[in-house]
Amino acid sequence: MYHEGNRQLQDRHGTRALADRLRDRSRDHFNAGDYDFIAARDMFFLATADAEGKPSCSYKGGDPGFVRVVESDKLQWHDYDGNGMFKSLGNTLVNEWVGLLFIDFLAQERLRVEGRASISGDVGDLTVTVAVERIYPNCPRYIHQLKLVERSKYVPRDEAPPPEPAWKSADWARDVLPPTATTT
Repeated sequence: MYHEGNRQLQDRHGTRALADRLRDRSRDHFNAGDYDFIAARDMFFLATADAEGKPSCSYKGGDPGFVRVVESDKLQWHDYDGNGMFKSLGNTLVNEWVGLLFIDFLAQERLRVEGRASISGDVGDLTVTVAVERIYPNCPRYIHQLKLVERSKYVPRDEAPPPEPAWKSADWARDVLPPTATTT
């Protein structure tokens, strides 16, 4: 879990024993609390890196339950229409390692999940599956307490298709959108 750079700073700041204790509390399978915590989240942050190790971090949002724990060591989500760069998902094709950070801003709790991502499906219906390597809670003390004002109207829902975002009809984008206008 720790490399030489982590150890250098742990030793410099006297936190090696604490870091080892936290490592010992990590796990490779979700527990009942994790299932509930993840099912209640409506967003998470996804960290990826390309083949050269250059990082990228993206926000993934939806309605609660859009991320599902499908096995004790796997989770999934459907990837929604985006801006067509495929930064995060493209990174997983050349470097499968990902980090996910789930935060409950109201209860001020968070959970980290690290693992290997794979993608299945076709454009417009992509599913990302993460095979978990490590799960661990994260110190909550600096989480700001925030309350949801409104969920995004662009999240796909069964009752009606989401509206088109304004940028898709902008001059700079309109002529290069794929026929289905389904991009990520």
